[in-house]
This record gives sequence, C-alpha cells and structure tokens, in this order.
Amino acid sequence: MKLLEDRILKDGVIKEGNVLKVDSFLNHQMDINLFNAMGKEFKRLFQDHSINKIVTIEASGIGIACIVAQHFNVPVVFAKKSESINLEGAVYSVPIESFTHNRTYNVIVSKKYIQPEDHVLIIDDFLANGCALEGLISIVHSAGATVEGIGIAIEKGFQNGGEIIRSKGIHLESLAIVESMNPETGTIIFR
Repeated sequence: MKLLEDRILKDGVIKEGNVLKVDSFLNHQMDINLFNAMGKEFKRLFQDHSINKIVTIEASGIGIACIVAQHFNVPVVFAKKSESINLEGAVYSVPIESFTHNRTYNVIVSKKYIQPEDHVLIIDDFLANGCALEGLISIVHSAGATVEGIGIAIEKGFQNGGEIIRSKGIHLESLAIVESMNPETGTIIFR
C-alpha cells in the first residue's frame, strides 16, 4: 500500500536492533485517516472471506483493528497481556514472546468472546518473528473457530515471521513489507 509506504519513508525512524519506530502515526499517536485507508484496503483484500470477528492483541493492534472492524461491521476482540479483575470466567491463555519488548506475556481472551462458529480476521500492526500471530492463531483454534486470514500493517520481510505464517496455509496480507532497513543511512527498501 503506497500510502503507508510513503508515510513510513516520511516519518518512520530506524533504530538499532531492527526496530522501525512509527509511533508518530501508527502505534502511539494514530493517524485515523491513514487507518481508515488501511481498513478499506483490508476489506478489499479479504472481501471473499466470511468474517464475523476481528481479533488482535493489546495494545498497538487495537486502533487499527477497530477501524478495520468498521469496514467489516463486526466486533473486535483483543487479547489482554495481563490479568484483570474485570475478566470473569474461563479464558484461553497462551504465552507470547514480544520482539519489541523482549519479554514473554501470558495473553488471555475470555472464552465467551470467541466461539466455534466465529470466522476470524486477525489484525496487528507489525509482523517480525510471528510469535504474537502464532499465539493468536492458537487461541482462535483452541476456541474451535476459523482463522480466515491475517492482516498486518507492516511486515519485516527480512525476519522469518511472514514465512512461518504463510507456510501454515493462512491467507496473510501485509500492507507494507520492509525488505531491508539501515539505521546508519536511514534507508528503507520495500518488497
């Protein structure tokens, strides 16, 4: 998606350790007009799938998932990274390693929000090693629901997450795939 790629080139900052900082428009301050264009593109890419629920993980995926859900007219469920006194009843739980935060979270989703009849589109902001996605896929499958596809804003194509997920036969669409990035020169090359 050229609009997203252009925004990454304009406002993205490359940090050491393969970190692409896009907090000025994607995952801290959010450009809702950009999100709306992304939601419209995900709707186009997954229009042939019977999607009745969007699933994401807190926190950075929530904003994008909500806008995508508006285009599909379906609810959003987000996996929580911590226990809450407001979370009642049985839950699905899976450990997920975070590339960005370099730690493992035990993410949880209430069993009442993902049912066997659900057809899920998983949405997230980044795909690096695929750990978060594998955890979300596991939760959806544990519920007996169907993963219809996965939509990612930015995929780091030089890491193996996309390859891992695609090898499972899951329909994965990334709006921008970064092939390489150089923190010294600030150069970003897209696939």
